Amino acid sequence: MKPFTYERARSPAEAAAAAARKPGAKFVAGGTNLLDLMKLEIETPTHLIDVNGLPLDKIEASREGGLRIGALVRNTDLSADERVRRDYGVLSRALVAGATGQLRNMATTAGNLLQRTRCPYFYDTNMPCNKRMPGSGCGAIGGYSRQHAIVGVSEACIATHPSDMAVALRVLDATVETIRPDGTARKIPIAEFHRLPGDQPQIDTVLMAGELITAVTLPKPIGGVHLYHKVRDRASFAFALVSVAAIVQRDGTGRVALGGVAHKPWRVEAAEAEMPRGAKAVVARLLADAKPTQDNAFKLKLVERALAAVLAEAKVA
Repeated sequence: MKPFTYERARSPAEAAAAAARKPGAKFVAGGTNLLDLMKLEIETPTHLIDVNGLPLDKIEASREGGLRIGALVRNTDLSADERVRRDYGVLSRALVAGATGQLRNMATTAGNLLQRTRCPYFYDTNMPCNKRMPGSGCGAIGGYSRQHAIVGVSEACIATHPSDMAVALRVLDATVETIRPDGTARKIPIAEFHRLPGDQPQIDTVLMAGELITAVTLPKPIGGVHLYHKVRDRASFAFALVSVAAIVQRDGTGRVALGGVAHKPWRVEAAEAEMPRGAKAVVARLLADAKPTQDNAFKLKLVERALAAVLAEAKVA
């Protein structure tokens, strides 16, 4: 085991300052992803900052008429919240589709956003991976790539982001609130929070060193039918081959975001103008720049069929 030191943070500002002070520090809350990566020595933090004692576990109404979700709200509690189920059904559905009940009891809002890819080449330390060891190469490119990204890819990485919750937050236009090591706060639109791989696939988000997520805010509800459709290899405890988060209004207009196809939740607002024309028209614009491999080209048709099923369900809801 790699040795590390440990402390419990007493405030969000103190946690952020401590992380910036100590190179190699990581925040830990539910630990559902970080601890697994530490056991495999993929993540080797020198210092853990336990944030579980911070007052960031509330779901509260915002001044703008939406909801403010604390970073430490557990996935189970968030999915079961009456306001979330009533006004943000796509989020509740996405959360329930993820992991298992036991993991959802521990997993947090912030941790869900920050989880690392489940690419098997990332997890296999005998294989090259630019996310794990920058400059070593990408084993998935030219390797077995059935589960990998088809859009937003680069020559350095074709991994996908594993979160279901993040896809729902993208379609809801959520905002991520943080505190930086100097004590200042900032708000990051979810559309800008996760990065595409480019030539630095080891960097998943736009967070600076030591920056701590404190909350996620949802805007005022927009109504419509909220749906989340996840296609996976088994019925539970499996990551999406393709997922579709959609909000469909009575006139057929709406929003759609995809999971399982890119390094971040994938949404192209211009494609949503095609929703009244059906899934094929939407997908033609949504995945216009797709670069699938021989192994995962089936995802193009799978996205279309999954979206068609969602639109059909919305009509009878």
